[in-house]
Order: sequence, then C-alpha cells, then structure tokens
Amino acid sequence: MNKSEVEKYATPYKLGRPVLTGSGMKGRFDSLAVDVPFVFFHRGRFYMTYVGFDGDGYQTALAVSDNLLDWSFQGVILGREDSDRWDRIGAAGTWILKQSNDLYELPQLKKINDRYWMVYHSYPSPGYEEGAAEIGLAWCEDENLLEWHKLAEPVFTWKDGDDWEKGGLYKACLIEHEDKFYLFYNAKNLTHGAWAEQTGAAVSQNLLEWTRFDHNPILQISVRQWDSKFVSDPYICRDGDLWLNFYFGFDGVHAQEGLAFSADLLHWRKHDRPILESGYIGSLDEIHAHKASILYYNDVLYHFYTAVRPYQDGDRTGKELHSFRTITVATSKPVE
Repeated sequence: MNKSEVEKYATPYKLGRPVLTGSGMKGRFDSLAVDVPFVFFHRGRFYMTYVGFDGDGYQTALAVSDNLLDWSFQGVILGREDSDRWDRIGAAGTWILKQSNDLYELPQLKKINDRYWMVYHSYPSPGYEEGAAEIGLAWCEDENLLEWHKLAEPVFTWKDGDDWEKGGLYKACLIEHEDKFYLFYNAKNLTHGAWAEQTGAAVSQNLLEWTRFDHNPILQISVRQWDSKFVSDPYICRDGDLWLNFYFGFDGVHAQEGLAFSADLLHWRKHDRPILESGYIGSLDEIHAHKASILYYNDVLYHFYTAVRPYQDGDRTGKELHSFRTITVATSKPVE
C-alpha cells in the first residue's frame, strides 16, 4: 500500500481540544481519566461509549452528541459490582456489534436475538490493569442503551491461549461477516514487566464459542520500528473489497495510529508509517495518539482517539497518573 493510497484515510486536522474529559471528582467512575472511545449513530443522534478510570479499575459510560464535537454524559452502563463475579472490579466496554462494516456508512447497531451486544474486558485485581484480563459480553434491549446485562462468565480467555497472549487480553472488536462472527483482540505475553502486545483473531457461529485463527497473532510487532512494542486496539471496517484495521503501534515512548489492510480478514499487511502521529511538545497528544474509533459523516472522516500528554496545573484529571488522558478527534477536513 503506497502513500497515495493511504492518504484517503488521513485525518491531518486535529481538533486540539478534548471532546470528553474525566470528571476529576473523587468517587466518580472517571475521576482520573477517560479512554477508549467507540462512536456510532443511533435513533437520530451520535453516541459514544467510553471508559473511565478511578484508580481501582475501568467502568464504561455512554455520551451523546448532535454534532460529533460536543458530548454530554448519559450514564454509566457497565459499572462495578459488589459480588464475587469474575468482572467485579469493572468492565471496559470497547465495541457494540454493528449493522454494517462499511467505512462510508454511518455505524449503527445491530440486534441478534432482539438484543444489542457489547464486548468488554475485565481485570481480576484493583489498580491500573492489574492481572490478566478476560473478555465478556453484555446485552441490551433498552433503546436508550442505558440498561446492560453482563453474561455470567467470560466468553474468551487467555487461559486456553498461546504464549503470546498469556499475560491477558485487551480491547476487542466484534464484527459479523458472511454469517460468522469475528473477534479481533490484542493481548500481551506477560502480565508484568516489559511485555509485548500483538493482535489476534477468533471466529464463532454463536458469539459464545470461539476458535482462534491458526496463525495468530495476525498483526505482529516490528523490530526497531514505531510499533516495536505494541500492535494494539484494532478498529476493523471495510472499504469496498478492502478490509482496514486502524490500530495503534507503540515503540516504548509514543503510541501512534497505524493502518493495516486485508482481503480476507485474517491475512494482514501493515502500512510502514503511522497515519496519525503523536503531537508536538505541549500539545494534547504530546505522548500518545491512539485507540481509534472511525466514522464518516457529511464527506468528513472523523478519527476519534485517546490523547495523552504530561499533566499540567489546572488539568481536571491526571495529577495522580502524572499524565492527562482524554478523548479527542482528528478529521479529514477542518470542522471547527
């Protein structure tokens, strides 16, 4: 894939300000940070699921917008539970099954058995991503998308995986194609220390029983390159016969957005350079520009992502983490 063919997916116009920020309020689910946007269109409005961090774990919330730039909190939809469940620490919702995988169609939700389905992951211990996470499913019949029900057990786990994923599972992307469900996920080889994150795939007929692709990981790290440590957080969509994976790469210093291409969803080729780079010193994404959610609307490609820079006096969140982590957007054309 040469540079000219990649340019159609470029979003060089960074908004430069957050579209969603954590509350900074003790006791709130998002007191320390927000992360991992997933943007879609539902009943005439734009919605975003996103993750909040409060020091103990992740919880998932819903926001709404009429213009894609100004967002209003609606409620926590996957919260913490006082129980002995496997996901009692919290649940990081990352994807809801969509009607279409087409890049140029507004992403709208699809029901299976009269229910919407969300994929999430959960860590076993309190703290920042403590322990090896597993993946679960939650369902919703409520058209306001505020009442979600989590299945009792994980549907996908590192416990029966290969060495590259034994450290736990991260963000998953769930799509349907030709009467099969595909789960794309990133995982790490170690729970602690200098781990590597790479991306794998699994296939299912029923959302509950998954078979890993024989040649996982399908996207691997590259030695001494911008994605030498992580190849993570897949966002899969389709442009004609070409499948796209907006992922992020990490070299130990900066996380930046990349793009990979496939004809069959299982064999992928990466573009050799980031398509959305971390920013200049002092910018919103000085440290990281990563974790994509992609939407095309009114002839503009919107690339939502998590931006990270060092904490500054006056930031609502981030002092405890020594970095300000927020959600922003870059676009193919100026929008503000």
